[in-house]
Amino acid sequence: MPLSATMVGALLGLGTQMYSNALRKLPYMRHPWEHLLGMGIGAVAANQMVKWEAKSNEDLDKLLEKARLANERRYFDDDED
Repeated sequence: MPLSATMVGALLGLGTQMYSNALRKLPYMRHPWEHLLGMGIGAVAANQMVKWEAKSNEDLDKLLEKARLANERRYFDDDED
């Protein structure tokens, strides 16, 4: 997954820079360093998004487990009545 996220992010960054040049009616490869910068930023952003998604899924699982335990205590533990 990290390799595909890196590739998708790099292509997104490259595509964004080329689209920007096309909108301004400039040559596609006017400043090649801008394309490299866009690819780098896109790759980092895509990898951070994958990490964030995994962390948010882990946090959600913890919250759901806490909610399940709280519901079990509320409805199935009648020892105090």
